[in-house]
Amino acid sequence: MLSLLLRRFLWGFLGMLAVSLLVLGLFHLAPGDAATIMAGEHGSADDLAGLRAQLGLSASVLQNWSGYWTNILLHGDLGRSLYSKRPVAGEILTRAPYTVALALAAMTIALGLGILAGLLAALHQGSWLDISLSSISVIGMAVPRFWLALMLSLVFSVHLGWLPVAGAESPRHLILPALCLGLPSAASFARLVRANALDVLHSSFLMVARAKGLPPVLWVTRHLLRNCLIPTLTMAGIHFGHLLGGTFIIETLFGWPGLGRLTVQAVLDRDWPIVAGAAIAMTAVFTIISLATDILYGLLDPRLQAVQNGERPA
Repeated sequence: MLSLLLRRFLWGFLGMLAVSLLVLGLFHLAPGDAATIMAGEHGSADDLAGLRAQLGLSASVLQNWSGYWTNILLHGDLGRSLYSKRPVAGEILTRAPYTVALALAAMTIALGLGILAGLLAALHQGSWLDISLSSISVIGMAVPRFWLALMLSLVFSVHLGWLPVAGAESPRHLILPALCLGLPSAASFARLVRANALDVLHSSFLMVARAKGLPPVLWVTRHLLRNCLIPTLTMAGIHFGHLLGGTFIIETLFGWPGLGRLTVQAVLDRDWPIVAGAAIAMTAVFTIISLATDILYGLLDPRLQAVQNGERPA
């Protein structure tokens, strides 16, 4: 377990180094910078040079990158926003709870609907219910999230007036963006659970359990569902990381004040410390999620825990 922790944290740290260097490189290659935006159309060359020197934009990518990480390692400081001059860590911590709440709500919808639909389709293989759920899953995977966001807003906010279209003043504001993120993921989970459930249904140990007269509730929950959760857990970890890092469009469309919207605005403003800090935070969260997924593997299947510890499974 200790070696697993060390490997995960090492790869996570290398990932943080890589994404921060990538962010700085892309900002360096992109036309324009924060000084150009601040100076405006009528800014002189001297004004631009002074602003670039003041903001540290005249240095090379490697100089900025090495100085940035030196500041992080020595002081634990992610720097300050080029515009607001507030600490980047404070900006991220202020917005992160909104993004986490949105991702958790979307993941709850995705897992709840996906597992239920997948089990129902597998238990009624070949029936109209299986065909209907499978067709809906395929359509759900193909629908773009931004189009789904526009359609849900048009129906439930504009025409019916049931839900607010933007903001974060109440839990009702969370419903539409969570549905937009969760429904396509639910379709993916449904197909995965159905495929795994069909394999388990034809396994010898489950046939024996059913032949012995075990009640359906018990063999579904103890044997079928538990064996389906192991591969589903992998996708859940990956999807949750993608939900955290892929809320940019949804947060912008619904005016949700999360980390994605903050990052989009920072990109438009060429505020690279905010973007680099957000990328590092997302990499750290993804590393933690990956580690938590590996630990849960061992709880669901002791054989996997033995492999993680370097032992030979029984």
